[in-house]
Amino acid sequence: MAPRKLEYLGEPTLAQVMRRPTWILALLLALGIAVGFAALAQWQAGVAVQSRVQEQVDTETERPLVDVSSVEQGVTDRGAGVVVRLDGRFVAGDYGVVAPRENGGETGAWVVGRLLTEGPDAEPGANLAVAVGWAQSVAAAERAAAGLAADPAAVSDRSVTGRFMPPEGPQIPDRDEDPQAMHAMTPAALANLWGAVDGPVYSGYLVLHNDSGSRAMLESVDLAPVDSVAPLPADTVNWLNVFYAIEWVVFAGFAIFFWYRLARDAWEKEHELILQEAEQGE
Repeated sequence: MAPRKLEYLGEPTLAQVMRRPTWILALLLALGIAVGFAALAQWQAGVAVQSRVQEQVDTETERPLVDVSSVEQGVTDRGAGVVVRLDGRFVAGDYGVVAPRENGGETGAWVVGRLLTEGPDAEPGANLAVAVGWAQSVAAAERAAAGLAADPAAVSDRSVTGRFMPPEGPQIPDRDEDPQAMHAMTPAALANLWGAVDGPVYSGYLVLHNDSGSRAMLESVDLAPVDSVAPLPADTVNWLNVFYAIEWVVFAGFAIFFWYRLARDAWEKEHELILQEAEQGE
């Protein structure tokens, strides 16, 4: 026989139980906790959506490399993607190829080189990896690299400009590839392929611009300039903080529900005691 379902009829009603001083005080406590959680949610949302005007780094005004980065400091948020100028000369034996690389929507390869930097716009005697130019294929890039290595004019002192970029993560070549094949612009890895490296190495690399300091060099080996795109502004929404704000709102609602559930349990317990007493008196 199925147990008889209890019916909670008559007094005290649920509303009467909730209006008792004990449960009114409990409600005030629950509301205080809910207000605290709501305040935390508001604070978290304010952190997530940064309404304040952020300081924007001017990446397009040409500056000396020494003002943007140093060999000890590495690439910071204030230096990544900034257009810089410096003096130096390329090392003939240290041209290479990084592929695949996209340029203007087409896939090809970069010719990369090693620039020995000079002062005062850069650290004297330091080594800077440079994305020199783009070719439509690896074979064309290899021919251009060989042409630059054999051209005395390509290794002469020059003033160059370009966009200073942070290093890319290294990529291991496939088993059927040359173990020294480069798929990412990683200066630390390129330094292992260069000849004698006496000075420090910049952790970032330079995307060479097509200007008076490099135009003749690019044209001599039929290389296209590498796309130099200004970095996008940082995202001002922190989605993890948005999630936390939603959590605090849920906690606030749960505080009120917890009070309601306790008051209802007390009301049901009173009726169950009344029913038990009635059954015992029969």
